[in-house]
Amino acid sequence: MSIVVTGASGKLGRHVVEQLLEKVPAGQVTAVVRSPEKAAGLAERGVRVAVADYNAPETFDGLFAAGDKVLLISGNEFDKGRVRQHSVVIDAAKAAGVALLAYTSAPGSLTAALADDHRGTERALLDSGVPYVLLRNGWYHENYTENLAPVLEHGAVVAAAGEGRVSSASRADYAAAAVAVLTGEGHENTTYELGGDEAWSFAEYAAELSRQTGREIVYNPGTPEALTGILAGAGVPEPVAAVFAGVDAAIAKGELVVDSGDLSRLAGRPTTPLAEAVAAALKD
Repeated sequence: MSIVVTGASGKLGRHVVEQLLEKVPAGQVTAVVRSPEKAAGLAERGVRVAVADYNAPETFDGLFAAGDKVLLISGNEFDKGRVRQHSVVIDAAKAAGVALLAYTSAPGSLTAALADDHRGTERALLDSGVPYVLLRNGWYHENYTENLAPVLEHGAVVAAAGEGRVSSASRADYAAAAVAVLTGEGHENTTYELGGDEAWSFAEYAAELSRQTGREIVYNPGTPEALTGILAGAGVPEPVAAVFAGVDAAIAKGELVVDSGDLSRLAGRPTTPLAEAVAAALKD
């Protein structure tokens, strides 16, 4: 039996693999990547590295074995038909008779267009009959803290979220939940709504940035249309910019507040505070 992580060289996947290696022998972990060069370090540590691509179904032939536990990390190619991509993995897992397939989805409360592919993948997974876990991940701290340069340059947080709040957490937190499911028992056919312990508003985020930098950082709320234009002007493809602006509109409606407590329970610890994530980002 192997624990198989797709998208293992990505930002979330790397956290998952590293935390798995703290709990199980490297030989029990399979890292699925598109570019083996990105996983060379893992191979040197004894992790099995498999090369496969969501866009090439044949690359998943024979990759899984009966009894495997699989983490399907959602793809980020919004223009490639993500439900079709994810179904490639689901079909291969079903054919192999895996013991569990966990999927990184989106909160059940989220109605923005970003959630459409996740809901479609969830339906495909449930229809497959494969034992499943839906890890409905909320927003990541890093969605904001990895993009601080323009905020600091202009002294402003720009969003279309109004006074809405976000229950974000770190990628390491969400990875810990996935690892708990992959290494634990009794999670079959379960849905977990995952989010940070404390929700925050963008005004509070701007105030935290001000506190830690000693500079005045303000929150400039705008419309989804205006945000789409700003992102497109910064080089984000307009359809993707519209998706991100749609998430802000969802935040304004309270759709990214997740108060289930599932994330800290699975991780076995409190989630990472936003202030800690900001401090780490400013230090880098």
